[in-house]
Amino acid sequence: MELELHGKVALVTGASRGIGAAIARELAREGVDLLTVARSATDLEKEAAEIGAQSNRRVVTHAADLRSREAAAEAVASAVAAFGRLDILVNSAGATKRGDFFALSDDDWADGYELKFHGAVRLCRAAWPYLKEKKGAIVNIVGVGARAGEAEFTIGGSVNAAFVHFTKSLADIGIADGVRVNAISPGRIVTPRFWNTIGRLSAEQGVSRDEAMAQLLRDIGIARFGEPGEIGWLAAFLCSPRAAFIHGAVIDIDGGQTRAV
Repeated sequence: MELELHGKVALVTGASRGIGAAIARELAREGVDLLTVARSATDLEKEAAEIGAQSNRRVVTHAADLRSREAAAEAVASAVAAFGRLDILVNSAGATKRGDFFALSDDDWADGYELKFHGAVRLCRAAWPYLKEKKGAIVNIVGVGARAGEAEFTIGGSVNAAFVHFTKSLADIGIADGVRVNAISPGRIVTPRFWNTIGRLSAEQGVSRDEAMAQLLRDIGIARFGEPGEIGWLAAFLCSPRAAFIHGAVIDIDGGQTRAV
């Protein structure tokens, strides 16, 4: 399907690996130029070089820690300086700490909100005038943890639930301003963070990694784990004019893990 994205400009965070990198790659395949953001300049530049070589699109990197209050405005300014416009914002940065609720500190909670939630809020605010001018789109990468509580995911679930509410509220503003705002909630996707989880489960259970993966599939009740590219395809579609009537949506892509209404 032709997504009619050729020549547009996107700012993608968390783009040095995993889901963020997959989204950046798919957008570039559709003809989008990119400003990619992550903390590691080395990893970001390596991924950007590969994306540029594969797609023949321009990929500019901007290494930044989005927990800094100035970082969002600086990233948006870099995108506009490099390309003269901004059509798409994808907020994919941020991982939250898992663990025993009673062992999680105030700093753990503050850090969980600062990057994934507050960083995205600041980026949306900084990018909005440019997105409004181009009738652009925002896609927030949330997570199915927003839909159901889990003992070891108190921080992440709370952050994700706040992110869903923020997405819906921002979409309400976007109706008048012509900016489409949607969210994707991935389930278990095979990323570097996923492999860290499998390693931890393997050590805790005293089983092989394959056995830990099989047990996790049984616990979740799904047939397989997802691939980052599957999130990339959906994100690119949501950013495109083909999805013009999808607004304020939060789409689960989790292999059927989320069974709640």
